Amino acid sequence: MPRTVGIGHQNFEKLITMNYFYIDKTRFIKEWWESGDEVTLITRPRRFGKTLCLSMVENFFSVEYRQRSLLAPHPGLPDRPCSLKVSGPDAGFMHTGTSSLFQGLAIWEEEKYRKLQGTWPVIFLSFANVKEISFRNARKKICQLIKNLYNKYDFLLEGSYLNEDEKKAYREISADMEDYLASEALSNLSDYLMRYYGKKVIILLDEYDTPMHEAYVGGYWDELVSFIRNLFNSAFKSNPYLERALMTGITRVSKESIFSDLNNLEVVTTTSEKYEDSFGFTQDEVWETLKEYGLYEQREQVRHWYDGFTFGKKSDIYNPWSIINYLDKHRFSPYWANTSSNGLVGQLIREGSPDLKIAMEDLLAGKPLHAQIDEQVVFSMLDADENAVWSLLLASGYLRVEQFEFFDSGYPECELKLTNWEVTMMFRRMVAGWFRQPAAASAYNTFIKALLLGDIDAMNTYINRVAAASFSYFDTGKNPSEETEPERFYHGFVLGLIVDLADRYRITSNRESGFGRYDVMLEPLRPSDDAVIIEFKVCRAKKKQTLEDAVSEALDQIRRMNYAADLEAKGISPDRIRTYGFAFEGKKVLIG
Repeated sequence: MPRTVGIGHQNFEKLITMNYFYIDKTRFIKEWWESGDEVTLITRPRRFGKTLCLSMVENFFSVEYRQRSLLAPHPGLPDRPCSLKVSGPDAGFMHTGTSSLFQGLAIWEEEKYRKLQGTWPVIFLSFANVKEISFRNARKKICQLIKNLYNKYDFLLEGSYLNEDEKKAYREISADMEDYLASEALSNLSDYLMRYYGKKVIILLDEYDTPMHEAYVGGYWDELVSFIRNLFNSAFKSNPYLERALMTGITRVSKESIFSDLNNLEVVTTTSEKYEDSFGFTQDEVWETLKEYGLYEQREQVRHWYDGFTFGKKSDIYNPWSIINYLDKHRFSPYWANTSSNGLVGQLIREGSPDLKIAMEDLLAGKPLHAQIDEQVVFSMLDADENAVWSLLLASGYLRVEQFEFFDSGYPECELKLTNWEVTMMFRRMVAGWFRQPAAASAYNTFIKALLLGDIDAMNTYINRVAAASFSYFDTGKNPSEETEPERFYHGFVLGLIVDLADRYRITSNRESGFGRYDVMLEPLRPSDDAVIIEFKVCRAKKKQTLEDAVSEALDQIRRMNYAADLEAKGISPDRIRTYGFAFEGKKVLIG
């Protein structure tokens, strides 16, 4: 009988004791421990088991979990005779007859690691919920998380482990503590735990970069960087009480920002070969799982929807969240792509340059994108450097590397594609949502109908309503201008056409035909539909053009440059090719 599929479990102990579906990733413990790296940062897309991995590591190494299992064996686990020595205040306590959470898993096969389990003090901290709109609130949230850790270990205040000054400082740890207390808090706690247990500590930090993403969107990046840099330097660089540290996140944030002093940091990105199959499910693991649940015949559809991730040299990695949901629901859906906000990704594409939107057109059409990738994400560059945007999308799992080549610059030149069908569906929904805002939705839908019918009067009426509601939405608000807004809008508008009319037209933009490059072409997939060519013009103040002048110029350019050549070469007669000029003056639009 297949195991129960539990959705959303990130607690290793609960997953194992309840015998929920789990793919054994415990070999990571050995690989990480034997690497010898003092501070490790592993970046993987969201929902790839990073939190569960850290929970597994905590359960394995923490003296707290060994003491818990020794004193209260878990129901449902078979007894395994053993003789274990508890470190710390219970040193000398011997226990036999209890079971380990790891019995039957790969790591338990080696006696060395059976002896290593539960012998270290472990500090586990997660920034997953630090999603505040201001620096003040983000700082307070982080300080409260540290305060919660201190509350957990308040037994340190008993006895003579701390002197009176240290006990006083311990009690001053709070959500509103001074910067000097906050920056040293994790280092000091490491010191106290080492005194108590007689061993240096292991620090685990999950989703270290969540506050950084929110700070970028919220506009308080510099303040948070300064605060985090001091905290990290004390905890991970100058901490003499640290044995090992393991951090996880989605992106490798620029070393010049929060990691400027950490020269002991081993960074493992999506192109690194370390731990390449420790996160996500391999194809063999997925195939065996499908057999267990009687779904093996659906494997090719599963591959189409959810395969496509590559870590290091290991390809055909599947995202665990979608596989687990598919096992539970037996229905194909973009589970992973819909699990959390894609706000930053949507903002970067929506407000991006025309060239960035054109590249998205190719990606949505299944074509590759060539870009130079820097896996060290510099958030300050996201507004100015399109390659930084593609680097972020790659790190976040929305793009996959088809092939890459290193050049003298040290950065790989990559051929990128959307990861799989699930991600393609996510982007289509995202683009469609741009025109589904309350103020624009009805007008946009009516415009599409008018375009298909060739009703130019209705097209003019409704395109102006869409433009009035959407222009500012396609501009960053940082450098708004009457010249940049139309370009941002109409290239976003073209993406909207691609998504909404993909079943009736092959839509392309900025491609060569005749003697130039047209703006938009709608090539019909049905014999009954007309083809459409659209040319955009912006009224420039220096030319003193009217909207009517700009429309005439657009239509003349379509004729003069023979943009219909490609369509006619495909057998579409000239009388089935409609041409339109779209003229913009500020937020006013005229179609002719």
